[in-house]
Amino acid sequence: MNNKHYSLEISVFHGRQAPETGTLVGYGAIIEAHHLPVPLPKTLSLISTKKRRYTTTHWQVFTPRHEPENNLYKQLVFALKYEGVDLLVLKKLFVAIDKALITEIIASETLGQYSRKLWFLYEWLLEEQLDIPDLSTGNYVPLLDKKLQYAITGTKSSRHRITNNLPGTNEFCPLVFKTDKLDSYIKANLSEQKNTYLNTTHADVLQRAASFLVLKDSKASFTIEQEHPTTNRAMRWGKAIGQAGNKPLSIEELERLQQIVIESARFLKLGLRQEGGFVGEHDRHTGEPIPEHISAKHEDLETLLQGLVNANKLLQDETYDAVLAAATIAFGFVFIHPFEDGNGRLHRYLIHHVLSKKAFSQQGVIFPVSASILDHIDDYRLTLESYSHPLLDFIEWKETEGHNVEVLNDTIDFYRYFDATKQAEFLYDCVADTLNRVIPQEVNYLLKYDEFKHFIDNKYEMPDNLVALLVRFLEQNNGILSQRALKKEFSALKENEVKEIQQFYKDLFFE
Repeated sequence: MNNKHYSLEISVFHGRQAPETGTLVGYGAIIEAHHLPVPLPKTLSLISTKKRRYTTTHWQVFTPRHEPENNLYKQLVFALKYEGVDLLVLKKLFVAIDKALITEIIASETLGQYSRKLWFLYEWLLEEQLDIPDLSTGNYVPLLDKKLQYAITGTKSSRHRITNNLPGTNEFCPLVFKTDKLDSYIKANLSEQKNTYLNTTHADVLQRAASFLVLKDSKASFTIEQEHPTTNRAMRWGKAIGQAGNKPLSIEELERLQQIVIESARFLKLGLRQEGGFVGEHDRHTGEPIPEHISAKHEDLETLLQGLVNANKLLQDETYDAVLAAATIAFGFVFIHPFEDGNGRLHRYLIHHVLSKKAFSQQGVIFPVSASILDHIDDYRLTLESYSHPLLDFIEWKETEGHNVEVLNDTIDFYRYFDATKQAEFLYDCVADTLNRVIPQEVNYLLKYDEFKHFIDNKYEMPDNLVALLVRFLEQNNGILSQRALKKEFSALKENEVKEIQQFYKDLFFE
């Protein structure tokens, strides 16, 4: 086989401090030995000299008995067994090595489960068949180990005797690793928790809450982009959010939605980008781009988006968690960044779309996840940057005449195969926050508003529009009517009536 050296003793690796000095193994060793141009996986593996096994945030530490032999096949077996499937590393490796080498590796142990996984992955990723005859015997082995990564039910490949349970296609397939946080959320069955809560609320209040929540989500989504739309524009986008999941996802549907979200297209071209794109600033003096995120090349957009659309169909598998699916599709879209403008709002729309299609959003209530995202905006930015920033070192670009970026190297796989675990955890945090805080707050507010209105109606027979104004003034001034309001709109109220109204409001809303 190849004569690469994989046993590397380290205490620091590419700027990442190891918990102790030890031997780098698995994907880290493969990346180093073959000089693969990829960001480091979130977790690397190390063989301890102290015969200890433990994990830290970015390391798995194993005992010497786990150390694989110093050859590519054994390093790959170790990686698949303990680190899961990393499609990006494997794709770059398969492109870098000779086809004869991978054929030799697989042929040396054709019936081994890890050989079969490598065989399937090579042909699936490169769309190129190796000169190895189909298997005719052997039990089917799941490609993804469900103890390590989340998988769909999958389909069987008789050639490899492998069950392909990857949650995507070779054109788009982010993966999510199992974590204690995600497992805890999934076991909590938040969708059922939602139904129990909503079923205790009167249908009329729930319907009104749904309308407010859609508008709240629409406004929050614009605010995240540092835009302050007119009420009509926010309502127009809110209407689109309210219909999420009604139409099948397609490139044409995404282009239609962009037309809704962009109020004026005077200064930009609607539809898929026809040039490069980035998120960031320009140098104030030279205009040079200072990117925080570099978008997919415009030549790759149709392939990537069609892959995303096809992956979304696979993720309708009822065994695959709705929030994980939403994170995969929504964050995948915003990382691709296919449009000149509107990407962020469409990204958050896709969360609604997937949750709705997978029956997570029911009874007419659209989750205002954008409101929760806005309340956790710093975590949101860190979640986006955890993907974007490591990539910057691996994207070659130059400045264009228009101070845009032109990507010079092949980057499509960076947007196809990424670890979506952090994004899934963040989205689950927001979904839980929406269920436990945002929706109950809105429903409780409406119930209190109705009680306050009933009190005012009975005692003062005030018209609805004046009651709404009264509540707004009380909200704005901490339960006290301002002198201006008392002299103008509510000059008819007597002093004792004002005190009674203020006290009732405080008792109701400040409890």
